[in-house]
Order: sequence, then structure tokens, then C-alpha cells
Amino acid sequence: MALEYSTDITRRGILRAFAATAITAAPVMSNAFAISRGAGDIRRFSASSGRTGESIDTIYWIEGKYIKEALKEINHFMRDWRTDSVINIDSRAIDIMAAAHNLLDSSEPYQMLSGYRTPQTNALLRSRSRGVAKNSLHMKGQAADLRLRDRSVSQMSRAAASVSAGGVGRYSRSNFVHMDSGPIRMWGR
Repeated sequence: MALEYSTDITRRGILRAFAATAITAAPVMSNAFAISRGAGDIRRFSASSGRTGESIDTIYWIEGKYIKEALKEINHFMRDWRTDSVINIDSRAIDIMAAAHNLLDSSEPYQMLSGYRTPQTNALLRSRSRGVAKNSLHMKGQAADLRLRDRSVSQMSRAAASVSAGGVGRYSRSNFVHMDSGPIRMWGR
């Protein structure tokens, strides 16, 4: 059952979507694998990068198991494009992004603005903007800055926040949402 799209995502609609799709940031939940094992559940990550010109559309999780090769592809896709450095992206962060995307019922891939950042890249960005955290979770492979052409920052942030599994930052002026697998919190406008 697909979530019907409207310009206002309601709490009840989000709860229906969770019940209908059974896709959540499962690794955060203690009984997640028991809930989804054998349920035919699949998780997909779909994104493009304007920085590298690359796109990815991969199923990375099937019936309670991560697909190692798909995770490697995601790690490479989300690399620090300035240095070509790759790190293992936290699978919980990928789950959060996939769950939020699923709730939004969008066929558009995410546009990834920033995934993994080396400490050097983070320092460079921090010198240019006070909005970059000194100990950013991007440096641990736990965060991404994303946008969707067919959804607003407000819609994306509400969907990500409803996953209740990490941090969500709204950057309306720059038209993107930060999602991470750190502590649950929200910020921005």
C-alpha cells in the first residue's frame, strides 16, 4: 500500500505508512530483525550527486540482511568527493534515509549534497560557514545532506523526524535536510 501524497503530512498518515510498509530504521530497535525477518521486506537507497555526476539506485537490505556489495556501492557513492576518500557509512544512517524517502512516497532519487567528509574537508567547510559542526557526524559516516525536487524541506524533515532514529536539521534557505544516525534531535528552520 502506497502512502497517499498530500501537501500536508499528518501524524496519522505517517503511522499508516509505517504500518503499511514495515520499513523503519530497524537496527535502532532492539527487536527489529525479529519483526522484519521473513516479511519480504526490502530497502532501497536511491540518490544522485551533482558533484560527481554519479547516481545510485540499489537494494541494500532484503529480509533482515544487509547486502555487502550494495553497502560497498553506497560507501563509494557517499565518499568525500574532494579527496576521493571512502569510509563505511553507518547502516543506521542509510536506514533512516531510506525510511524517510519511503514515507514521502517519492519516485525521485535524493540529491546528495554531502555524505562522508574527511576532517580536512570538514575544516574547510567550517572555515566558510558557521553552520558546519566542528565534530560533524559526516566525518564518521553517520550523516548526509539531502534534497528532493518534488518535496519541500518541511515535508522531508517531518518524514525524517517521524523515523525517530537520529538527528534532523532543516536548512530551508539552502533547500536541504540533514539526516544522521546520532542522538535524536531537531534543529533549523
